[in-house]
Amino acid sequence: MKKVITFIGAGNMSRSLIAGLVQDKTDLKIRIADPDDAQLQSIQSNWEGITAFTDNLQAIDQADIIVLAVKPQIMQKVCEPLQERLASQNTLIISIAAGIRISNLNHWLGGDDHQNDRSLAIVRCMPNTPALVQSGMTGLYANKHVSGEQHDLAESILRAVGSTLWLSDENKLDAVTAVSGSGPAYYFLVMEAMQNAAQKLGLSAEESRLLVLQTAFGAAKLALETSDDASILRQRVTSKGGTTEAALKELMQGGLPELFETAMTAAENRSRRLSEN
Repeated sequence: MKKVITFIGAGNMSRSLIAGLVQDKTDLKIRIADPDDAQLQSIQSNWEGITAFTDNLQAIDQADIIVLAVKPQIMQKVCEPLQERLASQNTLIISIAAGIRISNLNHWLGGDDHQNDRSLAIVRCMPNTPALVQSGMTGLYANKHVSGEQHDLAESILRAVGSTLWLSDENKLDAVTAVSGSGPAYYFLVMEAMQNAAQKLGLSAEESRLLVLQTAFGAAKLALETSDDASILRQRVTSKGGTTEAALKELMQGGLPELFETAMTAAENRSRRLSEN
C-alpha cells in the first residue's frame, strides 16, 4: 500500500518538494492542505494526482508523513489543533520551518503529554532555495523516536530536491542555516558585485550577466566533481604575477575571509536567538 504524505502549507518549498517527488516518480500518495484555494488549484493544475484540502485535519487523516511547511510565526497555531488526530496514528513529522526547535514542535503537537505517554517522531530540516530547481542542500536532524524506516523516508523526500546531510546535534542546524540556508544570498551578492564591476569595465549588462553566471556555475561544478579542496583549486588558477593573483590580492587585503567569518557568525547567532524564542 502506498504511503500518504501530507504537506501543510502550499508555498514555494512545498511546491518544490512536490515537483521533485513527482519527477522521481515516488511511490507516495500526495496531499496538500492550505486555506488558499487558488494556491491549491495551481498545484493541482501543475501535477496530476494531488489531493487538496482546506482543512488540515482532513488532510492528515491516516497520513504516514506530515511536512510542516508554514511560516515560523504561525507554526504553533497550525500545530495545536492537530494534537488529537495525531494521538491515534503513527506519523512522521517533518518540519522545514527555520528556527523552530523539535522540543517546541513536540509540545505543540501534544507529544509531551505524559498522561497519554506519547512520543512523536520528528525530523527538523534546514533546506535552501535552490531546492526550487532541484539543486538544494538540506541539513536534517531526527529525534530519538524516528525509526530507521522513517529516517530513510525523510531522506528520500528531501533528496528529491537536492543533497542531504544528517546531523548528530540539533544545535548544528544553526550553523547549517549560516552556511547553506543563507548561503545562496552570499553568492547572489558576489554575482551582483561582479556584474556591476564588469559593466564599469565596459561590458554590457547582458554580457556581464552571462559571463558571471556561467563562471559561477562552472566553478561550482568543477569543485563538486573533484575531491580537491577549494584552496587547491584556487591556487591552480592563480598564476604568479598574473591577473588572478592581482585580483585576489585586493580581495585578501580587503579582509574578505575575515568578513565572511563575521557575517556567518552573525547568521548563526541570529538563528540561535530565533530558535530560543
